[in-house]
Amino acid sequence: MVDTIESTDAQTSAVYEKRPGARRHSPAEHLWAAFAETTAGDAQVSLREIPFQAMVGIRVDPLSASGRSIGIVTGGLPTECGQVATGADATAVLWLGPDEFLLVAQEEAVAGTLAAELAAALGDGAGQVVDLSSNRTTFELAGSAAQAVLEKSCAADLHPRSFRTGTAIATVIGNVPVVLWKTGNETFRVFPRASFADYLGRWLLDGMREFKAAQGKPWR
Repeated sequence: MVDTIESTDAQTSAVYEKRPGARRHSPAEHLWAAFAETTAGDAQVSLREIPFQAMVGIRVDPLSASGRSIGIVTGGLPTECGQVATGADATAVLWLGPDEFLLVAQEEAVAGTLAAELAAALGDGAGQVVDLSSNRTTFELAGSAAQAVLEKSCAADLHPRSFRTGTAIATVIGNVPVVLWKTGNETFRVFPRASFADYLGRWLLDGMREFKAAQGKPWR
């Protein structure tokens, strides 16, 4: 099943909240102030980081017994290129290849147990389950100009007739390999590796400058 993932103001507020004494830092936390400026006024596009999502890499034949067992835990595995299968607790499994998937979930929803549950479901079957939560971060680009910003440096065809809502692909943005997921009509989630978060965050901010609000300070 393919669902649309909508953003909420509460989510945005949680992203930009910094707790005194916190020792954990997201890969793009130092850019949050610049990201927050993109939401001001009547901007046509905004950018935020959604930090600390749980991510699990899965390699398994979805039609095998182990694949079916994993599908029970995740709510199903996608079977076609670009397909995203959604399950309980906002869990989503993105198709990366015939036997390769990326599971994404809110960290609070799975409490660090999901990888272990999936490994248990795989059992002795052929395949692999790896916790990749620290491997990538999540950027969300939203607004009427979000597609135009991405098209500046992404070779994939992002026209709605080809890249429909609910679709995810592996592609390249600004020379950075990413997974790109269209979660709404004007909303995209970008999953770069953590080591590229600073570079890609600044790249996207630069690409957004021409769409900045008519009023207010220029984005940093």
